[in-house]
Amino acid sequence: MRLNELPLNLSGVIDHVAPVTPADPIARRLEEFGFVPGEPVKVVAFGPFGGDPMAVEIGFTRFALRRSEAARVVIQPLQGTALDPVLHNSAPTQTEDA
Repeated sequence: MRLNELPLNLSGVIDHVAPVTPADPIARRLEEFGFVPGEPVKVVAFGPFGGDPMAVEIGFTRFALRRSEAARVVIQPLQGTALDPVLHNSAPTQTEDA
């Protein structure tokens, strides 16, 4: 999943930054700003009129990114969120009535 696809107020963990071209300056800059593997990231706001830019939070720092920039960041949803594939693959539990 890409960061630009993450819904508002949900979090994920950065897997990697995927450059668009071999010498992608935006991908390099994102890594310099702290978009590195293992860092949790959360979407905190979207701009009006199509959601551009979007505000994301890493630690105590907030960044405004264009959706095209956020699309370079590949994330994994946090465990226990609605986007977590493990959550969707678990078998339903049955309860017994007394």
